Amino acid sequence: MKSRVEPGTWVVAVSGGVDSVALLDMLARLRRSAPKKYKFVVAHFDHGIRTDSVDDRRHVQKLAKQYGLPFVYKEVTLGSGTSEADARAARYEFLDSVRKASAARGVITAHHRDDVLETATHHILRGTGRRGLTALSHSHVRQRPLLDTPKQQLKAYAQTRGLRWREDSTNQDLRYTRNYIRHRLLGRLSESELLQLSEIIEATRHLNDQIDEQIIHMLHVQPHTHQIDRKWFTQLPHAVAREVVHAWLRIRGVNEVDRQMVERAVVAIKAGRQGQRYSLDKSHVLSIGKTVAELTSLNPPKVRSKSV
Repeated sequence: MKSRVEPGTWVVAVSGGVDSVALLDMLARLRRSAPKKYKFVVAHFDHGIRTDSVDDRRHVQKLAKQYGLPFVYKEVTLGSGTSEADARAARYEFLDSVRKASAARGVITAHHRDDVLETATHHILRGTGRRGLTALSHSHVRQRPLLDTPKQQLKAYAQTRGLRWREDSTNQDLRYTRNYIRHRLLGRLSESELLQLSEIIEATRHLNDQIDEQIIHMLHVQPHTHQIDRKWFTQLPHAVAREVVHAWLRIRGVNEVDRQMVERAVVAIKAGRQGQRYSLDKSHVLSIGKTVAELTSLNPPKVRSKSV
């Protein structure tokens, strides 16, 4: 763990499940080995989806006290009909707020190898392309030191250490896409097949890095990042054009980019008539000009006026 977490202050996301409880124990042991180098803030987010979720919060709070770590939590009522994406967005918004308030380097989560496989499978089904295979990775503010660790190994660690954790009953609900993938798809694969899938994802990650370097270079030679030169774009092979559009949309702040959106944008930029406008999502419109295609936001940042 020491080699995976750099010294400094970190926010640790702890739900109370076996994964995050095991992670917290590992980090607490790391802190005891070098108390001057590491500081951890335990953060818990209660979605309000389950009636017994308050017990999760109490359990995590007890663990934080046991390890001598500060504890922060937020309780909301998202409701049982909340989508996985909305719940995830709310959770990360909270974690980022704790990170800023704590002046922490970043947030550490307990995502493990099984999560990587589930996320990759989910994105493949959504048609996200090569990027979907490696969507769950590290960033400068989100550290995931357990990405190569199988869930079963974490559970074995927790049992060996005599740790107690909470079981989330919604994890068995097959109405949630990730649960269906976990139990009905990946659950049918052998350990060797899961390992092979992990190796494919890792190889794809390295390939993605190389491809993205070239795409970023292509976009940087454009005079304005909110525009794409149509003459230049129409000369690109269709597969390359898709990659360029995908990267362009993400750079411009479009979060949920899928295959259909990318294809629609590629066709519009290459063959759209001047003056046509295409709604890509609720917040972004693609406008076709004579020489350029321009992406505009329908919700630009508000500028506060001040009376004088």
